[in-house]
Amino acid sequence: TTEIYTLSLHDALPIYEYLMQSSVLNEEEKKLFWNIAYKHAGKVEVMRSLQILSEFLNRHYHKNVILLIDEYDVPMAKATSNGYYKEMLEIMKGFMQALKDNPSLHFAVITGCLKIAKESIFTGLNNFKVYAADDVRYDEEFGFTNEGVKKLLANYNLQEHFEKVKEWYDGYHFGDADIYCPWDVINYVDDLVSDPNVQPKSYWINSSGNDLVKRFIEQADITTKDEIEQLIAGNAVEKRIRSDLTYDEIDNSIDNIWSVLFTTGYLTRLGKAENGVYKLIIPNQEVREVFVLKIREWFNQIVANNRASTNKINQGF
Repeated sequence: TTEIYTLSLHDALPIYEYLMQSSVLNEEEKKLFWNIAYKHAGKVEVMRSLQILSEFLNRHYHKNVILLIDEYDVPMAKATSNGYYKEMLEIMKGFMQALKDNPSLHFAVITGCLKIAKESIFTGLNNFKVYAADDVRYDEEFGFTNEGVKKLLANYNLQEHFEKVKEWYDGYHFGDADIYCPWDVINYVDDLVSDPNVQPKSYWINSSGNDLVKRFIEQADITTKDEIEQLIAGNAVEKRIRSDLTYDEIDNSIDNIWSVLFTTGYLTRLGKAENGVYKLIIPNQEVREVFVLKIREWFNQIVANNRASTNKINQGF
């Protein structure tokens, strides 16, 4: 039997409380597990908690553990936005030691917006296989394909909504594949089952954090504003994307905004990169609404809150 939990580490540990009754753990190990699960452990124990959990599960089930870490870099993004990057970096380094020389680990899959190979929390780890947005390997595994969406709609007799789903949630390009955002498609189909007349909504963007993008907008100038207007109008902008960008480098240049918008899904590429330069476009109607409503609003707030910004963005939206 396989049990899969989509939880934070804090929520996940109490799920495994049955380990407290396991005959393979001694009393000291059970006490260590209890302290970690219920916030009584010290810093070192917390940093080792993934490794400890994998070891205990391995001994209990006599099977190696498969570790799935989704959005590994969200804590780093939050820390960057709120001024505690170095402290979070140290904690994350400890967590990720569960991936190094861990005899209890079968394999691990990690997802995130920024490429993991250079990020310093993985110092000392090796044997990574990195699949980025322009990699043709597993390109159809990053979301739903046309065929998958058609099949899903057909299962609920909702075929007539295909063009609307495509307009709103398609448009992402991974490798050679044209990909839909799964979260959007699933939520819209769920709403359609209850009400066939319901209109598409911005599901993904309302579930994501926008702090990083807002920080860049606060640094933007008239050139960036004009380029965003071009994107809203349906045109492409040509930009060099840094696939090796890490969170401690993000604020080094306003040009990094394009790498952030690309890797976080606000923009996608049109065709292949030439000499590292991509043609970037807004992928679909959902994200276009974000640009029209949210990003314009952020520009207007900057103008309202800081009169000096009026010189930079004096045309307005």
